[in-house]
Amino acid sequence: MSHIPEGNRQSNVDRFSGYKDLYDRYRPGAPSEVIRILTGYLQRKPRLVLDVGCGTGLSTFVWKSDAVTVVGIEPNDDMRSKAEEKLRLLQAEDPAAGSIRFMSGYSNKLEFPDGAADLITCSQSFHWMDPVSTLAEAARVLKPGGIFAAYDCDWPQTASWEAEKAYVDLLDHADQLLKERQSEKDQAVKGDKESHLARIKESGHFRYAREIVFHNEETCDSERYIGLALSQGGLQTCLKLGFTDLEEEIKRFKALVKEYFLERTLEVLFSYRMRIGVK
Repeated sequence: MSHIPEGNRQSNVDRFSGYKDLYDRYRPGAPSEVIRILTGYLQRKPRLVLDVGCGTGLSTFVWKSDAVTVVGIEPNDDMRSKAEEKLRLLQAEDPAAGSIRFMSGYSNKLEFPDGAADLITCSQSFHWMDPVSTLAEAARVLKPGGIFAAYDCDWPQTASWEAEKAYVDLLDHADQLLKERQSEKDQAVKGDKESHLARIKESGHFRYAREIVFHNEETCDSERYIGLALSQGGLQTCLKLGFTDLEEEIKRFKALVKEYFLERTLEVLFSYRMRIGVK
């Protein structure tokens, strides 16, 4: 899609180019709790799920056996190409994968008719979208009783407090460098995740809205924990721009992570916050 609809920023799309393999390798897939919660509210198997801002499909593939059709929508060609590559491999061995497809698109201009979708999900993505136009478009495309769900995990995941603090400090430093050195037009602009529920309520498009908090345990070793940090867009942008300011900080972060994991694979907690609106 060559034209970007009003309300979207090219810089937000470009932020996710160039590290699709790293992102896909270390980021969490959507937990099964997402399916349980949303189908529970819907009270039926969804015929159509639109996973908007789907990236490499980590939040799309989870629906392959629990929806008649699921469409991952992603404006970044690089990220979407990874999702399509994974889909080709999956279709060769799993007939259920036929329910999945991917397409280019934007959250506020969905190429679907009125009342087409049962569920619209935004996993780790709604804060990159224009909330007003996105929610209006979601309401148009959802069936009566359909559900919009924006869900995110908290960063960082559980480890030692020293490793967690180093993670937060590193990402904050990366964001500060970009604010100081990138031109305004090239800077990615993200919204406040804490305002998601208020945005859904204030939109006036939904009969009921609430926040649901849940947790998911996943195995993690030092390589993955470090990879989770390195897969963050702000840090990746600094590395792509050749900033050397973070080198020592990255080394210190890696050392603290390795000191905590001690070559062990441990269960770590991924904490999620899901904000839903029922049309």
